[in-house]
Amino acid sequence: MKLRRRQILHLAGSAAILPVTSRFAWAENYPARPVHLIVGFFAGGLTDILSRILAERFAERFGQQFIVENVAGAGTNIATERVVRSPPDGYTLLMATSSNAINATLYDHLNFDFLRDTAPVASIARTPLVMTVNPSFPAKTVPEFIAYAKARPSEINVATSGKGSSVHLAGELSCR
Repeated sequence: MKLRRRQILHLAGSAAILPVTSRFAWAENYPARPVHLIVGFFAGGLTDILSRILAERFAERFGQQFIVENVAGAGTNIATERVVRSPPDGYTLLMATSSNAINATLYDHLNFDFLRDTAPVASIARTPLVMTVNPSFPAKTVPEFIAYAKARPSEINVATSGKGSSVHLAGELSCR
């Protein structure tokens, strides 16, 4: 059986939701209006795609709209602050990532305390970090890459999803 990319994403999203949704005892009338799912990254990334799959499944299950809003910037801090400042009624949810934990140590003056001002609802997904290089790149292992980066720091370019992301910090650490 050959699956298309979209089918695989739907299956992955369904598998991610199943253990989450079955454990909740929702109030009988929740949600009574659309729920906003805030994503701290631009559209098209892993967190956005997963959020859209979840929103579609939640809308089917609960009969109410789940609207994905991409509020990118400041390493997810803008999105997080928006959720923290919203009414605590369950109608504005944050797709928290490792960036939220990282930001608590990376930024000295945030307008919120992530641990105090938010409450976890569910663990949705885990993502490994994988380093890839062009096959013609001289380094073939992580230690070789680190040695190469230390010897030629101005020659290394690393693509990340933004300051404070796990990819950003992993790139910084591997180039030092």
